[in-house]
Amino acid sequence: MGVIAELGYAMRPPNALQRANQKMASSRAGSWLFQRTLYAVDRPLFKLTKGRVTAPGVLAGLPVVMLTTVGAKSGRDRTMPLVGIPLGDDLAVIGTNYGQQHTPGWVYNLRADPEARVAYRARSVAVTARRATAAEAERAFEVGGGFYGGFPKYRRRAAHREIEVFVLEPR
Repeated sequence: MGVIAELGYAMRPPNALQRANQKMASSRAGSWLFQRTLYAVDRPLFKLTKGRVTAPGVLAGLPVVMLTTVGAKSGRDRTMPLVGIPLGDDLAVIGTNYGQQHTPGWVYNLRADPEARVAYRARSVAVTARRATAAEAERAFEVGGGFYGGFPKYRRRAAHREIEVFVLEPR
């Protein structure tokens, strides 16, 4: 059984307002704003609603998972809201960092320790993250771009660096 089945992960098509919010969020200004603010809202909202609600889920119809890694430097648990991308029976996460200049911290954490936890709604699963093959990474961008137009934009804006893609598999 893959991560998708264990989490009860499901994608729903966004409504018109959510599609409009996706367009704004994927703009340069929107992604800059959300990269700096969304985390502060999303983690407490996820906890408060016992995993039922995330800000990107409500505002943009995006299927958000909470990925908990061990900090590469601190050794402390670090939880980040990320868009989960179905890849076969498992999920992929893409280190676009909203198309910003730098690689997100969670990528460094997974490089140092691939053992993590992923939560979706009220379920949580222990996973091992592995770097996606080139074909899997392309597929993750293709699938992700199919439901969120921000991924291709982020990829173009972050073309100066390698964007790492990880596949989350059950431990």
